[in-house]
Amino acid sequence: MILTTTNSIEGFKIIEYKGIVTGTSFELKTKFSFKTEKNKEITHDVISEAKEIAFKELQTNAANLKANAVVGISLDIETVNGSYFFVSVTGTAVNVA
Repeated sequence: MILTTTNSIEGFKIIEYKGIVTGTSFELKTKFSFKTEKNKEITHDVISEAKEIAFKELQTNAANLKANAVVGISLDIETVNGSYFFVSVTGTAVNVA
């Protein structure tokens, strides 16, 4: 499946719009009392894991619509109650040829 933040895919033509799809993820945010390089690495890993889960859900939702690509993807990362990372990805599921 092709995933892109752009509204078109070079070399392909959008032949059918299937609809808006989303993927979300909550991951526990580790609280730190001081900053170290190790803590930055852990935080990066938590965010990366949350993004991966959200993108997998986005792809699953697009596949359920029988789409072969998602265009116009936007990504939003926020913290919720200081305890979780919330990741949301949204795009338009399409068929391209």
